[in-house]
Amino acid sequence: MDKIAVLIPCYNEEKTIAKVIRDTKAALPEAVVYVYDNNSTDQTAELARQQGAIVRYEYMQGKGNVIRRMFREIDARCYIMVDGDDTYPMEFAPKMVDKVLCHNADMVVGDRLSSTYFEENKRPFHNIGNSMVKASINHLFGSEVKDIMTGFRAFSYGFVKTFPVLSKGFEIETEMTIHAVYNHMQIDNVIVDYRDRPEGSVSKLNTYVDGFRVLGTIFRLYRDYKPFGFFSLLAVLLAIIAILFFIPVLLGFLETGLVLKFPTLIVCGFVMMAAIQSFFAGLILSNMATKSRRDFEYRFSQVCKEERCKQGEEPCR
Repeated sequence: MDKIAVLIPCYNEEKTIAKVIRDTKAALPEAVVYVYDNNSTDQTAELARQQGAIVRYEYMQGKGNVIRRMFREIDARCYIMVDGDDTYPMEFAPKMVDKVLCHNADMVVGDRLSSTYFEENKRPFHNIGNSMVKASINHLFGSEVKDIMTGFRAFSYGFVKTFPVLSKGFEIETEMTIHAVYNHMQIDNVIVDYRDRPEGSVSKLNTYVDGFRVLGTIFRLYRDYKPFGFFSLLAVLLAIIAILFFIPVLLGFLETGLVLKFPTLIVCGFVMMAAIQSFFAGLILSNMATKSRRDFEYRFSQVCKEERCKQGEEPCR
């Protein structure tokens, strides 16, 4: 087991990868640097290998697929994940490592939004999107995470080996954050500087397509992790619709003693039944989510025991 593993997912980063590796080795000389190449068509892999990094490959396109591969293959006490585009200064990495190794953090967020991000980033829609995602997740999940979509993070062994990677692309950061928040893992924050990409380096993030994917991920994970809240909101919405359309039918009946709009009455009845079903579906799924959390706590404790075993702190059985 490595003490510190630095994981760098890369796709066509030949302009910056060599500098990122040099900066990493200067900041964390004891770390093992892994570069995972995701079908690059330039010299990214060759340049990384020349700088002494261990180069591996993921052939399924997408950052989420790369992270799944990295988390499966690498064992370490502390993981640093950083993008290969040289937007994150590596001098902040030792402080993030200390949070994991000495202060029991499960995930450390490299917080760009509290420092230079809004000055350095030249894409205004990214600024708006980051703020919206941060506000929505903190509101929906009752958290106080400072930067949801940062690509600069540190993880414990327990987090990495229990995190189910479901996303394929850039929405993976959102998924990581919600997973940690929902399972009450210790999340620490380190404010880091941010610098825009150097000239000639091109972002792979599509503002609109990936933005909608992130919003879809938030919607999906809120439904999965907070089913009672999600289906209760749906039940209230359906009940309001049913009541609004039922009121004219009721007023007509009170005035004439006749039901003048039988189709509307029937539809209102079905919509109200759907609202009731949605409410009880939320109750059932909430109980299932509670059981899933209990199972996760047991699995997490087993993974932590496995980590101690690999470090030689207790006998393996």
